[in-house]
Amino acid sequence: MPDAPPLTPDRPVPAVGGELRLPKPPGVIRQFWARHPRLTDSILAALYVVPTFIATMVIASDSPTPPLVATLLQVVGIAIGGAAVLLFRRTRPWLLTGIAWSVCLMVAPFGMSDGFPILYALYALGVYRSTKAAWIGFGGSVGVTTLSAYLEAWVAPSPFGGPVATSSQYAAIMLIVTLIGVTVGNRRRYLLALIARAHDLARERDQQAQLAAAAERARIARELHDIVSHGLTVMVTLADGSAATASRDPERAAEAMRSVAETGRSALGEMRRMLGVLREPGGSPAELAPQPGLSAIPELIDGFREAGMPVRLTTSGVPEADPAVALAVYRLVQEGLTNALRHGRNAQHVEVRLQHRPGEVEVLVEDDAPPPQGDAPVTRGAGRGLAGLRERIALYGGTLDAGPRGARGWRLRATLPVTPAEPCGTEDPHERIDDGTPE
Repeated sequence: MPDAPPLTPDRPVPAVGGELRLPKPPGVIRQFWARHPRLTDSILAALYVVPTFIATMVIASDSPTPPLVATLLQVVGIAIGGAAVLLFRRTRPWLLTGIAWSVCLMVAPFGMSDGFPILYALYALGVYRSTKAAWIGFGGSVGVTTLSAYLEAWVAPSPFGGPVATSSQYAAIMLIVTLIGVTVGNRRRYLLALIARAHDLARERDQQAQLAAAAERARIARELHDIVSHGLTVMVTLADGSAATASRDPERAAEAMRSVAETGRSALGEMRRMLGVLREPGGSPAELAPQPGLSAIPELIDGFREAGMPVRLTTSGVPEADPAVALAVYRLVQEGLTNALRHGRNAQHVEVRLQHRPGEVEVLVEDDAPPPQGDAPVTRGAGRGLAGLRERIALYGGTLDAGPRGARGWRLRATLPVTPAEPCGTEDPHERIDDGTPE
């Protein structure tokens, strides 16, 4: 069975946030006619054609000398008007109006009048076009029926009143029909606008849910990249160092391998916490743990020092209490040092500088690694780390600059705006340097 169209009253399509159920149209009879428009138009056309045809035949048969041409013309006009009502009432009401005017003027010179198709046309203009179209059609119809009344009176004067009385009666009936058509049409257009608005709201809700899901996937991808890239880079470096020193210094090699295991366990723990949010609703809850911040940066740098990187940390200013920015700063330092460890293993100095100023924090990570020489292995990345950092910095309205540092080394500099808040503690605002040497 094919799927029903979206937002149908009998079976709405479920959306991301649940079903959007439209109210059921009132009335069984009204729903039936709405589902069978051709049947409705056929009945309306028959209600015009059959009585008018019978009346025409009765009048022609009662006449002592039946006007054959007039009768035939009236029958042709009835057929044309009925066909126009059937075919064009909903789709081309202006064409129906023109045909109705033509039929009315066509039979008037023979002393007959036929204004019923005009009433159908005025109602159709009000319902299926606009209020303006209905009133324009009403004005034109008043002129046509007035001319028809004068033609009819000129050929066969009526004992019940002159053309003025006849045209005024036509105008009054057409005014009532026009008002009904405008009222029904305005209600129909209002309901269609409400339904269209409901469709727009459903699409907007689904789009917002999809955008939120995409943003969350991008955030998780950035976090996983930072965790996995950092952990694997440190583990590879420690493993290489352990292999190089295993023969001459087994104890140092064993210590390096223990650091490899510890780094792997730490990365796995972070990754499990990150992936815990992707579990099914009925699964076990994710393990809760605080995200790393500024206080975790010294421990992060100690891990890189264990991997053999000569890192010096310089901090100045008083950090402000903004956990989101603190996490971004931590990831910036982590990604910068990971890239330095991966691409610049021969660096003699690696500098990490955090400058906390009122309203912003600046992060600088740079090294002095020389370019690779000869057949030295070159580790190339896919650029996802820097792309993730740019996305992360853009979320806070900051700036990021990454590129070569002259002839030697690489520099990563970022500036993040910080909303003024209470200080994280009573840190000394003066510059503090940590180069790994014991105090």
